[in-house]
Amino acid sequence: MPFDFKEILSVTLILFSIIDILGSIPIILNIRKKSGGIEAERATIISGVLMFGYLYLGTKILALFGVDVSSFAVAGAIILLLMGFEMILGREIFKHNPTTGARSSSVVPLAFPMIAGAGTMTSLLSLKAAYHVENIIVGILINLVLVYIVLKSSSWLERKISPASIEVLQKVFGLILLAIAIKLIKANLLL
Repeated sequence: MPFDFKEILSVTLILFSIIDILGSIPIILNIRKKSGGIEAERATIISGVLMFGYLYLGTKILALFGVDVSSFAVAGAIILLLMGFEMILGREIFKHNPTTGARSSSVVPLAFPMIAGAGTMTSLLSLKAAYHVENIIVGILINLVLVYIVLKSSSWLERKISPASIEVLQKVFGLILLAIAIKLIKANLLL
């Protein structure tokens, strides 16, 4: 029987911890502040397309460009590293074009690499080797619903969290983002 509640729960929790949408709230609020808004639907749909693309075509697409999963992971980690520096130092590294605003920031850096980045890709490729695809699909869909809820409530969260708290959270999560990026780089350069 392909649908297995235990597998679905495992996949959902693994992806939830990799995507870390709750831990990304300070980053989301920072993107929202800089770009003037977030298109929750667009970011969720693009993230979903990327995740399903990774699931079915991930290794083939990378092979087409002559890139291995480790190189892709390092590239995504460098973007995360720069985002972490941006959050900690308060310097703008990713320039936002005011004419594209929320539309472009819903794709980069939100949908990729934050939600559906290198960590998500490598996780999905690993999960595919251990679980039924049907259960992985359900796990992806559950995570996309959670992502949508958090992104959609970003304006409410911004009103509820004081600016000083947001700044402290940004620094803390910027440091965590740096640590995750360094871990990804170390793990993939040593292969």
